[in-house]
Amino acid sequence: MKSFLFLLFTLLTSCSSIELIEMWKNPKIDSLSVSKVLIVGMTSNMEARKQFEEKLKKEFESRDIEAVMSLDLFEPTFTAEKKSKQELRIVEQILATSYFDAILFTKIKGIENKIVYSETFKQKDYLDIKFKDDYYLNQEIFYNPEYYRKFNIYHAETSLYCICPIKERELIWKGYIDIVHPISIQETVNDYINLLVFVLEEENLLKKKDIE
Repeated sequence: MKSFLFLLFTLLTSCSSIELIEMWKNPKIDSLSVSKVLIVGMTSNMEARKQFEEKLKKEFESRDIEAVMSLDLFEPTFTAEKKSKQELRIVEQILATSYFDAILFTKIKGIENKIVYSETFKQKDYLDIKFKDDYYLNQEIFYNPEYYRKFNIYHAETSLYCICPIKERELIWKGYIDIVHPISIQETVNDYINLLVFVLEEENLLKKKDIE
């Protein structure tokens, strides 16, 4: 089932800048039903964080799940300095007493620089081309550094935690998602959330929207 899911997403996102690399689901959890979730996007880019949390909030609300953005819950000074484990434990306790039962936490883990051949390489037919044509079309590699293009891969990680007052905050699901050469914040956020929602639905961790 997992391999099928990965294959399906490869097909669905073949033209997208977002790629699901790997995921893990708690083997003790078959399905999950939540009523109130906190959405946390950890990035120094405030515009990206705002768009991400707002769009994901709408996705949950469309499924009759109360969703709260960290931007609305936390004071602006919350991220101004590092928090100790004890301080974060207090935050968890406050969330539990405020009837939150889940936290969806997304962060950028790292950025990787890549250099690849330009799109020219994808425009010819490798099966029919002859050596002289191949050499002729690509000899620009010797003379023009711009024939290669550079881009960044952002390694993102999303984790879904249950949060309740009677037990430890338990990891339910974790997904590793690569954002390849993002062009715009809006497009990247939309693609990322579409992929994330699809996977959570397939894993029975998020109910599907009712068809009107």
